[in-house]
Amino acid sequence: MGAESKLTSSLPGFTRRGFVKATLSATGGLALGFHLPVLAAGPWAGDVEGAEINAWLVIEEDDTVTIRVAQSDMGQGVFTAMPMLVAEELECDWKHVRAEYASANRSLREDRVYRRMGTGGSRAVSYSRPYLQQAGASARERLIAAAAEEWGVPASECQARGSRVSHEASGRSKRYGELAAAAARIELDAEPEIRKPGEYQLLGTSLPRLDVPAKVDGSAVYGIDVRIPGMVYAAIAVCPVWEGRLKAVDASAASAMRGVKQVVKLDDAVAVVADSYWRAKKALEALAPEWDLGEHADASSEAFASRFRAALSDKGTVAEEAGDAYGALETAAKVIEADYSAPYLAHLALEPVNCTVHIQADRVDVWTGSQNPESVLTVTAEESDRPPEQVHVHSCHLGGGFGRRSRPDFVARAVAIARRVDAPVQVIYSREEDTRSGHFRPMAEFRFRAGLDAEGAPVALVNRSATHSILAGLRPEAVANGIDQSSLSWLANSPYAFAHRSIEHHLQRTHVPVWFWRAVGATQNAFALESFLDEMAHAAGHCPWQFRRSLLAERPDMIRVLDAAAEKAGWGSALPTGRGRGIALVEGFGSICAQVAEVEVSRSGEVAVKRVVSALDCGNTVNPQTIDEQVQSSVVYGLSAAFWGKVEIRDGRARYGNFDRHRVLKMAETPAMETHLVLSGGDKWGGVGEPAVPPVVPAVCNAIFAATGKRIRALPLADQDLSWS
Repeated sequence: MGAESKLTSSLPGFTRRGFVKATLSATGGLALGFHLPVLAAGPWAGDVEGAEINAWLVIEEDDTVTIRVAQSDMGQGVFTAMPMLVAEELECDWKHVRAEYASANRSLREDRVYRRMGTGGSRAVSYSRPYLQQAGASARERLIAAAAEEWGVPASECQARGSRVSHEASGRSKRYGELAAAAARIELDAEPEIRKPGEYQLLGTSLPRLDVPAKVDGSAVYGIDVRIPGMVYAAIAVCPVWEGRLKAVDASAASAMRGVKQVVKLDDAVAVVADSYWRAKKALEALAPEWDLGEHADASSEAFASRFRAALSDKGTVAEEAGDAYGALETAAKVIEADYSAPYLAHLALEPVNCTVHIQADRVDVWTGSQNPESVLTVTAEESDRPPEQVHVHSCHLGGGFGRRSRPDFVARAVAIARRVDAPVQVIYSREEDTRSGHFRPMAEFRFRAGLDAEGAPVALVNRSATHSILAGLRPEAVANGIDQSSLSWLANSPYAFAHRSIEHHLQRTHVPVWFWRAVGATQNAFALESFLDEMAHAAGHCPWQFRRSLLAERPDMIRVLDAAAEKAGWGSALPTGRGRGIALVEGFGSICAQVAEVEVSRSGEVAVKRVVSALDCGNTVNPQTIDEQVQSSVVYGLSAAFWGKVEIRDGRARYGNFDRHRVLKMAETPAMETHLVLSGGDKWGGVGEPAVPPVVPAVCNAIFAATGKRIRALPLADQDLSWS
């Protein structure tokens, strides 16, 4: 069994940008301080002076080590994790380490020197680790070689540690800052080997995040904080029905308002440019654009769901098959059937999407928070009709991403507006505009049929699902066989051992644009499958935990994680009336996560999640503190979606646009949370930003059933009658 460690917390941390310090005196005085930068210096490349040892790191004379981060930090901690991977091999003093974002322009010019710059799929560590460790090891050996050359001794007699290179025999030593310039000129005959799990000194230790001080004192630069001399602001309204167009707009009323510079018309949107965002927004509200809403103006969520469910009456494209599932159902002692439904979901990042663009004669500069600066560069070059080499993307911190900021549609519109404005322009989507014109997690419909033998053992499973394909709009060749694997996560690749099974899929399309949402298809699929497994266990008269164990005989790694969650949660111990526990398990993004939720349901149907226990096998760790934070974040994100998440389509458009309807969990509603690491070690490096999102929803729904006897087959919970007697 792998090593097990425990991280426990009762409430998530609550650092908020701009909320710097509050001191309440005995007399009731309140002091608040905050700082917003007038000119954004920014966490991007170009601010550092020193010796560049390789593209990943610069060492200054005072021993400061600046490590470049090619991934985007949207709260998941890569602004610390990536430097830790480099520093593990560099043997530098961590107190000297700082970070900045890498340049997409440089990566383009230097044959993708920064490798993978897109951030998503919880793959930052697993993909980047080998070459970031290599960058640190290479720099260390160059520093050693520079010192050895200066002292006239073999490099093998020198050691690097704590930002110094020393030669024990002669008692000489030098700081990294003193050696950096010479080290930058060294060429190694061969690259050194990197450390493996079990040899690490820094990795696996909990370190404070490098970005937290700036986020606390307000100096961290998000896209919406950027200020450029001479900058103007644009507020935008997009056609409320997707695939619709702008027909006409009378700009006279807005143009006459104070501070307004111009009204910009795009094919599917209109924007007002002014000397402040507030004035731009108020002028935009004075417009009455005429839209050509197109053929989807009467579309609705109800009509979509009806069409999706109708598709389930027919056998779909087979994604995974074993034995004779339909034949086994005919001879089963008991057959269980159920339909499940999951709605569209918005990303709801705290910072609305925004982008600042400055087009000049020989270059285009873009400041934004994006999950993929390379796609921002490409889109900007296309929209501005400039060579990609002239585009400079300045990556900012992201006030939440969750997949939304990996799609650069908002960048394309910002560049289109900037082409029509003779000044740097910052385009900001209002909260409502960002929510309503976003790209959502797909809605989905599911149908299950399962057979049990006379002893309650499962003998067959048939599942049909109907949902969108996200990949169809990106790589049509990926769905040429009628299967989108991202839409089938935890359905087609579930390890539960049904001897007879048929997993079928119906690809659907509506005019509503869909996109990657935190944990993608595993979220709605895990809700359906893990809830239905509980239905099977109940019908068989078996414990839901043990029922899952019986289907995982060939996956001892999953059983270890499942057992850890159940045991740490006190599964089976007595609970008062109205309380229940539920369990769920999901493998995805290279990790295994099991969760047990404990809920309390009043007789009138009010639900309180009291405790969530998570067990996670991500193989190895970089910063355990970040893992705990990310699991907590996942639980809160998943619970918010479970209780209130739903994008309702009416008259072809998203009906609601703000947090009054798209609620998120409040601090007082947040359960006690525990994270237990059950690490398998070896070469496994799983993700942690997403694996804990999918199981928390079915765990809660299964707990509600345990408490009330009411089965949840459609989300959100706010739409269900959970009263009981």
